Amino acid sequence: MSYQAEFIRFMVRSGVLTFGDFVTKSGRKTPYFINTGNYKTGAQAARLGEFYADCLHEHFETGVDVLFGPAYKGIPLCVSCAIALSEKYGQDINYCFNRKEEKDHGEGGSMVGYKLRDGDRVVIIEDVVTAGTAMRECIPILKAAANVEIAGLIVSVDRMERGTGELSAIQQIQEDFGIPTYPIVTVRDVIQTLHNKEVDGTVVVNDEMKAKMEAYLAQYGIR
Repeated sequence: MSYQAEFIRFMVRSGVLTFGDFVTKSGRKTPYFINTGNYKTGAQAARLGEFYADCLHEHFETGVDVLFGPAYKGIPLCVSCAIALSEKYGQDINYCFNRKEEKDHGEGGSMVGYKLRDGDRVVIIEDVVTAGTAMRECIPILKAAANVEIAGLIVSVDRMERGTGELSAIQQIQEDFGIPTYPIVTVRDVIQTLHNKEVDGTVVVNDEMKAKMEAYLAQYGIR
């Protein structure tokens, strides 16, 4: 089983990927929901870091100097990914993250961890990208710290749906900043992996749920 298929089943078992009737922040009625706030145990954090490490290793085998985790959800993802890269792939990569409030005592500043240097290749580790707001906030922070190269962004799931225009949030980031984004999985992967397949004895995406997901993508998905 691929790491992508394992990750999808892991999300279901963790209560992060659920199916039913939901309303997104933008007001769209969706048949599935992803709540990364439901990760809550040490074992889950360790396993999650491995999936991010698998994705990073696939797309960035060499040439990454630093992992950056945007506050707040990106912080544990960044740290767990760095640990997994060291333990699973023998890659000891620096990491850092930002504070929401700049510190005016001690060492000061808004950055914690590795001190960025000119020329560093940075990969940003995030949970999901919806409007791209976090990216627009963290890019100036990174550029203010040093003349770094932002080599890419890794997220858990690409919902593959349009934002306010015709592009998805991931496509918008590519267009606005020229930053390639690599999801561990896409919603198409979710459908393909789970359709009429059991997870711990339960089929969570039957024919009816698949039809609802396809209808949602037909209405809101990228062309």
